[in-house]
Amino acid sequence: MTDAPKPPEHVIDARTWEPPEPFVATMDALDAMQPHERVLLILNREPHPLYRALLKQGYQYQTTFNDATGFEILIWREAV
Repeated sequence: MTDAPKPPEHVIDARTWEPPEPFVATMDALDAMQPHERVLLILNREPHPLYRALLKQGYQYQTTFNDATGFEILIWREAV
C-alpha cells in the first residue's frame, strides 16, 4: 500500500485577487518556505509571468486545471 501524497504546506487561494497580489504573495511564501515544503497557488487564470520568475529562481512547478477550482499551481524547489 502506498502513502497518499502529502498536502502542500502553504496554500494561497488568490482566485479573487487582482494582479500583482498573487505574484507578490507567492514570492513571499517561497521566500519563507523551508527546502522540503511546497506551495499551492489557486488562480482563475494561468500565471505566465510567475512561471518565468519561478524557473529563473530555480523552482519547479506543476499546473493542473480543475473546472471547480481553476488553475492549481504546485511549486517546490528540487533538492540539491
